[in-house]
Amino acid sequence: MSNQNSQSQIVIPSSVLEQITQLAYAETPLECCGFLVGDFGSDVAKEFHACRNIAQSKIVYTVDPRDHLRIELDAESRGLAIIGVVHSHTHTEPYPSQTDVGQAPDPAWHYVIIGLKDPEPKIRSYRIVDREISESQIASQ
Repeated sequence: MSNQNSQSQIVIPSSVLEQITQLAYAETPLECCGFLVGDFGSDVAKEFHACRNIAQSKIVYTVDPRDHLRIELDAESRGLAIIGVVHSHTHTEPYPSQTDVGQAPDPAWHYVIIGLKDPEPKIRSYRIVDREISESQIASQ
């Protein structure tokens, strides 16, 4: 039982999951990206903020730094914080690539990936700490 209790979890409201899914399909064939915002240090996503993928790529994403700064400042002004980053994999499983692992900036963040390879989208979440990947459960509200 202790294993189950120690597994990381993120709570993402169904409305936020729907926003992520809509963005992923709208941006296809390019990867989409965005941030999850919630209380500082929390594992509950209150909001999703889409960002521009300045890489304009089917296989990598680069969040527009202006979007990042705007979202971070807005969240902080409301007592919130970025708690995770979201991106899509349009042709592969929703599992972090070596590029994703190498770019993971914050060990406290959740790394949420939506996979569009199959007819039904799959959304999975991970923690990436010191290049080690561990899957987190996604709970919906």
